[in-house]
Amino acid sequence: MNFQQLRIIRETVRQRFNLTEAANVLLTSQSGVSKHIRDLEDELGFEIFVRRGKRLLGLTDPGREVAAVIERILLETQNLEELSSSIAQRACGTLVIATTHTQARYSLPGVIAEFKKAFPDVRLTLKQLSPKDIASVLLEGLADVGIATDTLEHNPQILTFPFYSWEHVIIVPKSHPLARRKKVTLEDIAPYPIITYDEGLTGRARIDDAFQKASLVADVAMTALDADVIKAYVELGMGVGIIASMAFDEERDTNLTRIVTPGLFESNTSSIAVRRGRFLRGYVYRFIEMCAPDITEAHVRTADRTASP
Repeated sequence: MNFQQLRIIRETVRQRFNLTEAANVLLTSQSGVSKHIRDLEDELGFEIFVRRGKRLLGLTDPGREVAAVIERILLETQNLEELSSSIAQRACGTLVIATTHTQARYSLPGVIAEFKKAFPDVRLTLKQLSPKDIASVLLEGLADVGIATDTLEHNPQILTFPFYSWEHVIIVPKSHPLARRKKVTLEDIAPYPIITYDEGLTGRARIDDAFQKASLVADVAMTALDADVIKAYVELGMGVGIIASMAFDEERDTNLTRIVTPGLFESNTSSIAVRRGRFLRGYVYRFIEMCAPDITEAHVRTADRTASP
């Protein structure tokens, strides 16, 4: 048994049992991948994968247990590598943050500026992703920290902590009839085409729930991944926008009017998350504390120890 075999098993699972894709990721041949799998199965005395001819269809029951153990082994191996590097260069390295465009553009600039002053030798990478992809990037070890709304809380391998709460707001062109209203209701918005986030993103479910509870049908004419796109089309007069409150910039969005409607939509909470069991360098904990001072290193470590496997 060797680490190459373990990596091959893990990558085969990640690539949905496609041996060609697994071989491409690991920069080896498909035949080599197949041989390593067979050698490990022979050593263990049982099959890890369900097969149909030469195709792999999934994991056997014992194969699922093997895959879980391999994941833990390789995670701890990565942790040892990180620990060694951290001891050698405690204030140097890379911090990778997986987050959405809205968070990267509107919520994090101040924190990142503060972090760079404190850790000038740490290279910071922002991976701007769909909220649905952030969890998988954390689990694959491709990011140290994830920040999103609604998509990180229900995975037992991820530790999540509340970052901050926010609400949706209405935006319209300054010439729009609603721009002159002191108070706007869902009944006022419903007759207009609505431009907002894609389903499953940035609290979209709370927008849909609000209309449903009011027995109204929202005419969602256009959806997008981020607020800047929504604002661009609202500015063209194509509909009424519903965006995250922090995504409206009074200095930049001068052609739009923001209508704050407290209680119209249920509030949202963005979460900051790390993979359970992953070694984190000291500056990762400091970044998390800069985002939310209550989430200290001790708090994260305690939550990691007490989290369910």
